[in-house]
Amino acid sequence: MKGMTVWLAVKRVVGRDPFGAPIEAEELVEVDDVLVGQPSSDDIVSAIQMYGKKIVYVLGIPKGDTHNWTDTDVIIWGERFRTVGYPETGIQDNIPLRWGQNIKVERYGQSEGGSQS
Repeated sequence: MKGMTVWLAVKRVVGRDPFGAPIEAEELVEVDDVLVGQPSSDDIVSAIQMYGKKIVYVLGIPKGDTHNWTDTDVIIWGERFRTVGYPETGIQDNIPLRWGQNIKVERYGQSEGGSQS
């Protein structure tokens, strides 16, 4: 199996507005070797029941990755997706392959070639 490169939209605080609320900037960070797979029908039904969202892919996150994948945008094939729920993590030493976490994503926004709202 071989993963692919995706881009994670990492938000960082760049200042404060006049009311003290944080102003955030988005930076796209490349993450290599991410598996992109189809969700099972059980995954789709569970996500709809738990979150009210229809997932379209399940991502396998490489072991050792330290990015925050919760409630984050991910760019795959030039399309924007948003993670749903929390990463599912196993005991890294007991997982035989290179991927140690899974996260589900829903389609979100427009393609990166178009304008974002």
